[in-house]
Amino acid sequence: MEDRTSQNMILWFFLACFLISMSLMGWLLSPFISTIVLGAVVAGAFHPVYRLLTAHEKIRPGVASLLTCLLIFFILFVPIVFFVGVLAQEAFELIQLAKSPALSSFINTHFTNIALLDRINPLLDSFDIAITGEELNKTISDIGRAVGLFLYDQARSIATNTLSFLASFFLMLLVIFFLLIDGPKLVQFLIDLSPLPDDQDAQLIGKFNDMAGAILVGNGLCGAIQGIAGGAIFWLFGLQSAFLWGVIMSLLAFLPIIGIGAVFIPTVIFLFLKGRVGASIFFLVFYLLLSGGVEYLLKPRVVGKRVQMHTLVVFLSIIGGLKIFGILGIIYGPLIATAFLTLTNIYHTSYQTFVEHSQPKPDRP
Repeated sequence: MEDRTSQNMILWFFLACFLISMSLMGWLLSPFISTIVLGAVVAGAFHPVYRLLTAHEKIRPGVASLLTCLLIFFILFVPIVFFVGVLAQEAFELIQLAKSPALSSFINTHFTNIALLDRINPLLDSFDIAITGEELNKTISDIGRAVGLFLYDQARSIATNTLSFLASFFLMLLVIFFLLIDGPKLVQFLIDLSPLPDDQDAQLIGKFNDMAGAILVGNGLCGAIQGIAGGAIFWLFGLQSAFLWGVIMSLLAFLPIIGIGAVFIPTVIFLFLKGRVGASIFFLVFYLLLSGGVEYLLKPRVVGKRVQMHTLVVFLSIIGGLKIFGILGIIYGPLIATAFLTLTNIYHTSYQTFVEHSQPKPDRP
C-alpha cells in the first residue's frame, strides 16, 4: 500500500514538473508563435516541391530545403515588399476620399437629387425602415474609411517595422528550412507525446495539412487570380485605386458567400448611376464569369474534397480571425475551426458512448 502511495506521489510530482516545464516552454516561444505557425503552414504547402527535389539522388535534403526556401523567398518576400508601399499609398488615398466633400457631392447628386431614395423608401415602409441621404452618405463614408484604415494599418505596420518584419520573415524561413528536413520526426514526436491513439493524432494532423493546403494553395491561388483580373479590369476602365481594389478582391475571395461581389456589385451600380450602362453590364458579366469560373471550376480541381467544412463556418471563422489576429486571421481562423470540428468528430466516434455510459443513471421510482 505504501509503495503504491509512493508511486502515486512520484507520478503527481512528475506531472506537475512536466506541466510547469510545458508552460515555461510555451511562454518562451510565445513571441514566435505566429512565425512558427505561419512557417508550418507554408512548409506544408511547399513540401511537394521539397519532395520533388529530394527525389533526385544527387540533391541532399539540406540542399533541397535551401532551394525550397529560396523559392519561397522570391514568391512571398519580393511581392510583399513591392506591394506594401503601393498598398499603403492607395489605402491612404481611400481614407482621404472617404473624408472628402467629393464623395458627399457624388452621393447627393446620384442618390438624393434623382429621388432614388423616394422610390426605395416606400418599399421599406413595411419593415419600418427609412433611408435618408445623410445616413447613406455617412454609411458609405464609414465603410470606405474602415476598409482603408484596415489595409493602411496592415501595410504601415510592415513598413514602419521594417527591421522586425525582416527578422520575422527570415526566422520563418529558418523554421521552414528545418521543418522540411525534420518535419516527419517532429510529427512523430508529437504523436508519441500525445495521449490520444495514433490514428486520432494522424487524423488531426492530416486535417491541419489539408486545411493549410486549401488556404495557401487553393484559396491563395484563386484569390490571386480574382484579384489580379479584377484589378486589371478596374485599371483598363480608368477607375481609381485599381491596385488597392485588386488587393481587396484577393482578400475577399477567401470569404464564401460574399467574395469579390462585395466590390463588383457596388461598382456595377456606380457605373450605372454615372451613365456608363455598357460598362456596368460588362462588369456584371465579367464578375459572374470570373467568380463562377474560379469558385465552381478551378477551386474544386485545386482543393478537391479534402476539406469538408460548412460555408457558414468558414465565413465566420475568417471574419473572427481577421478581427482577432488581423490579416493572418485568414489562416488562423480556419485552422482553429478545423481543430474544433476534427476533435468534435473524434469525440462522436470514440468518446461519446464512453461519456454517456459513465454518467450515473437516474433512480427509477
